[in-house]
Amino acid sequence: MLTQGISILTLFIIGFIVFDFILEFILDRLNDKSWELPIPKELNDIYDDKKYLQARNYHKAKQQLQIITKIISTILIIAFIWIKGFAQLHQFVANISTAPILQTLLFFGIFGIASEIIGLPFEIYGIFITEEQFGFNKMTWKTYLSDKVKGYILGILVGGLLLSLFVWFYTIAGAYFWIYAWILFTCFILFFAMFYTSLIVPLFNKLKPLEEGSLRTKIESYAKAIEFPLDNIYVIDGSKRSTKANAYFSGLGSKKTIVLYDTLIKEQSEEELVSILAHEVGHYKLKHIQKSIAISTLQMGLLLFILSIFINQPVLSEALGIQTKTPIFHLGLITFSLLYTPISMLTGIFMNILSRKNEFEADSFAKKTIGTEVHLISALKKLSANNLSNLNPDKWYVFFHYSHPPLLARIKNLSI
Repeated sequence: MLTQGISILTLFIIGFIVFDFILEFILDRLNDKSWELPIPKELNDIYDDKKYLQARNYHKAKQQLQIITKIISTILIIAFIWIKGFAQLHQFVANISTAPILQTLLFFGIFGIASEIIGLPFEIYGIFITEEQFGFNKMTWKTYLSDKVKGYILGILVGGLLLSLFVWFYTIAGAYFWIYAWILFTCFILFFAMFYTSLIVPLFNKLKPLEEGSLRTKIESYAKAIEFPLDNIYVIDGSKRSTKANAYFSGLGSKKTIVLYDTLIKEQSEEELVSILAHEVGHYKLKHIQKSIAISTLQMGLLLFILSIFINQPVLSEALGIQTKTPIFHLGLITFSLLYTPISMLTGIFMNILSRKNEFEADSFAKKTIGTEVHLISALKKLSANNLSNLNPDKWYVFFHYSHPPLLARIKNLSI
């Protein structure tokens, strides 16, 4: 049955949600004001007046959409908690099945569908209005719908399997379920890291080997010079979705792969592309990928251990509106995730600090192995200009949200 009134724990949850909203609002305001600052002299060659105005307007348009999305999502989740929506959803699925795994799948499935329906208009507006207005979007409705369908199928298959095993471990292992879940998620993280490019990416994009020519020759010469066995260099058709450019390194062991966006190849010179690749190789050589996976795995283990301590407390289910003496796994999971928000924020900040440190080190590696910082600096400037990046981001916004250092900080680091 539903509880009467609102519990203290429920008020704590709502308080965390409101705090997160206020913090994000303040950070957004601070970052918005940063556009009023003059462009640093080291970056004067990136924007002319017209381009800088375009960048400011792009930031403003994106931020307005983010604010509206955040306000609506915050109001809806608080209202849903207040009217005991999670509890009523549990009662609905409990009338369909008493099997714990099926109950959990139905519960999160229905909630996920509702969340997707609410979020779709904002996502569509962001892609086909905001990104289109500023010349970034190249995605057709056919590609968008295809991506959504494939994403749903993948989410149902992979997410459903992981969630089912997670609940099954809970039902058979009791308080020690977290150990089995930790092993499961660790295996998944490793599998994903090794096979993401070869198994997942081809579902959405075309990957083709970098064709023979002077660029491939220069890349292979660089890789040979630093004794880096590089067999897989792919070009991805990023231009079918956006004009924004990128490059990334993926894989472990023999599954190492470098992926260059076709938009990146179009925008950058061969020397700049080699410097970008050198940066990506630096992440592997300096074991950034392995360290990040190890830290993420440890964090997951800690999270699951703490969850195992509290998940059997009926008070977690009662916080969402169900009066019960027996803990309800999916309600406890929702409550725990909401209460874990402050810790999650702290771990997110830590991972961003580590990521920014890794970026500096990868930049330095590229400079050292190539012998000059000139090409990497010019490449970074082009990327910032083409992506209409903020050249003066607020330091607190950077502290909380940036996984990469601001452009000026990277240039200063390279110029040492």
